[in-house]
Amino acid sequence: MQQRDAWRLAALLLTALLIGTLVGKTKWCLLAALLGYVAWLHTRLELLLSWLRDHKTHEPPEAPGAFEEISLEIDYLRERHKKRKKKLANYLKQFQQATRALPDATVVLDAHGEVRWANAAARRDLGVRWPEDVGQRVTNLVRLPALRAFIERAQEGEAIEIPSPTENQRYLSVLLSPYGRDQQLLVARDITQLHRANEIRRDFVANVSHELRTPITVFQGYLENLVAQAEQAPPAWRPALAQMNAHSERMRQLVEELLLLSSLEREDRVPRPEVVDVAAIVAEIQSRARDLSGQREHLFALEIDPQLKLAGARGELYSAFSNLVFNAVHYTPERGIIRIRWYGDEAGAHFEVEDNGVGIAPEHVPRLTERFYRVDQSRSRANGGTGLGLAIVKHVLVRHNASLTIESQPGKGSKFRCDFPPSEVVDARRLPDMRPSLRDAG
Repeated sequence: MQQRDAWRLAALLLTALLIGTLVGKTKWCLLAALLGYVAWLHTRLELLLSWLRDHKTHEPPEAPGAFEEISLEIDYLRERHKKRKKKLANYLKQFQQATRALPDATVVLDAHGEVRWANAAARRDLGVRWPEDVGQRVTNLVRLPALRAFIERAQEGEAIEIPSPTENQRYLSVLLSPYGRDQQLLVARDITQLHRANEIRRDFVANVSHELRTPITVFQGYLENLVAQAEQAPPAWRPALAQMNAHSERMRQLVEELLLLSSLEREDRVPRPEVVDVAAIVAEIQSRARDLSGQREHLFALEIDPQLKLAGARGELYSAFSNLVFNAVHYTPERGIIRIRWYGDEAGAHFEVEDNGVGIAPEHVPRLTERFYRVDQSRSRANGGTGLGLAIVKHVLVRHNASLTIESQPGKGSKFRCDFPPSEVVDARRLPDMRPSLRDAG
């Protein structure tokens, strides 16, 4: 086609040249021929542009040469685009039909958290309506502070439990995942039955623990009297009395920790926070840890910022921090080093306990905060552990909007770090200027 257009232009110019030679006006004839050719090209381009703009016209305009090839190619691309668009529309329709059938509430959000699409379950469970609520921020439609903080945090794979905003006594588990291009998929699942089962379990454990507390206290009181007068007892009874006393103390500690866990689980936040002097807590814990270490003579290195305080519950924080420090004492060999740090930075405040003890295998780390989970059953019981210490730590941190990070290598030791956000730190504006003071208490 390109050669044909070239020959056509050459013939036009040759004809103009011959006519110009005959009439004696060669230049004017060539100029007229070129102007005529340009006008013809302009007309063809106008027809082509008009065809492109008119979506109802399917047949391309008749134009010889390159214009015909261009028209046919454009027509082919347009038809292929229509087929692809129809195919994508079918895929989208199938996706919407599938998500409408899902029992879980599903909402598509853009990068700004605005609703782009929602299924019928979202109207029922979250009160998000489609298409009426398109363009609205989901946090304006579901006014729950926990959901707002969760969406702003936007950590992939994380889920939270919230009460249903549309119906009392219903609870939802909400998951947020990246979806498509600069979009997020918010999925809320009804976990009311699971929530009720957990409530029944918590009430059962709390009631049983409460009922056991009195008989164990009475039993332990009599045992302490017998142990105090063990010299008057037959020699064969003395080991049994000592063993009974040790196990009764362990049962008492187990009941107390179960009651503490039950109380921690009742609320996600500390009801009446107070300013807690963490440095004073650490000093008290370190003193008790030295007594617990005894003849093993552990070395304690403290790095404490005395000006850094928290808003929370002193008793709960003491329980969490002491569990971490006492665990380090139990699982660190003689003359081992235990480092305790309390410091602040731009990310908030951090309480850290590091030891060079036995360490923990990687497969055990994700389950350490489960109730009664033990890496070494026999050793944990020998140390007097109940298997609830790290579960208590986790629940205390949840109530203080904090998180627990665990790093450990077998044979090299472990590091447990509690991370508190700036919102929980007293006078958080000073955090970037704070520098922890080093004090060796070993």
